[in-house]
Order: sequence, then C-alpha cells, then structure tokens
Amino acid sequence: METLFYVVQIVLAITLIGVILLQVKSAGLGSAFGGSDASIYTTRRGLDQVLFQFTIVLSVVFLITSLIVLRVTG
Repeated sequence: METLFYVVQIVLAITLIGVILLQVKSAGLGSAFGGSDASIYTTRRGLDQVLFQFTIVLSVVFLITSLIVLRVTG
C-alpha cells in the first residue's frame, strides 16, 4: 500500500513540475534587473487560467497524499 502512495506522489510531483514550467511566461533578463514587465497585472484567460487552476488542484492533491503517506508510514 505504501508503494502505491509513493508512486502516486512521484507522478504528481513530476506533473506539478511540468505544469508549473508551462506557466512560465517570457520573463526576460531585463525584468530581472528592474525592467518593466506589464504582464504581471494582466488577467489570466484561456489556457493560462486552466493551467493556474490545475496547478492549485495538483498541489492540494499532492499535499493530501503527502499527509496520507505520513500517516500510513509514521
């Protein structure tokens, strides 16, 4: 049973990393040095909104599975 939770956690972690990396917009090097980045204040639409909400759901599911693994193994 523990192995199943470990596999689920690994799959969730890899998926969460992928979804987060898909969200990264073109944050150029200029914005790192104080350049103007107007995309911070725009609303999310379409795929951006779906990825944002999917990230939240995945992170909550990952947290719940982590707590379950802690309870089962601990």
